[in-house]
Amino acid sequence: QVQLVESGGGLVQAGGSLRLSCGASGRTFSSYIMGWFRQAPGKEREFVARISKSGSTTTYADSVKGRFTISRDNSKNTVYLQMNSLKPEDTAVYYCAADQYLKVRAVDYDYWGQGTQVTVSS
Repeated sequence: QVQLVESGGGLVQAGGSLRLSCGASGRTFSSYIMGWFRQAPGKEREFVARISKSGSTTTYADSVKGRFTISRDNSKNTVYLQMNSLKPEDTAVYYCAADQYLKVRAVDYDYWGQGTQVTVSS
C-alpha cells in the first residue's frame, strides 16, 4: 500500500555528515511509524532509529545516539536521517521501513525501501 524510496547515500570521510531521505507514496503517510535500519557486509540488519506517526517521539540505537537525528515531514511524505560525526563502522546499506503498528524487529516491518549505500572512509 505504500512505496518507499531512499536517497542521499554516498561516500564521505570519517567525521563528515550525510542526510538520507525516504520518500513515501500514498495519502496515509502520517498513519505509519517510520524506521531506519542498516546492514553492513556479513552482518545482520540492525535497528538505527524510529519516529512516531506525528514525529513527536524518536528512538535511537545506542551506537548512533548523539550523532544521528531522525525526523519527518508529513506534508512532504518524507522521513529523514541526519548523520553527523560519521565513523567507518557506520558503513552499510541503509533502509527505511514503515508500519502502522509499533515493531521492534526489522523482520516485522511491513514495508521497505530498496536501500541506499553509505560508505565512510577513514
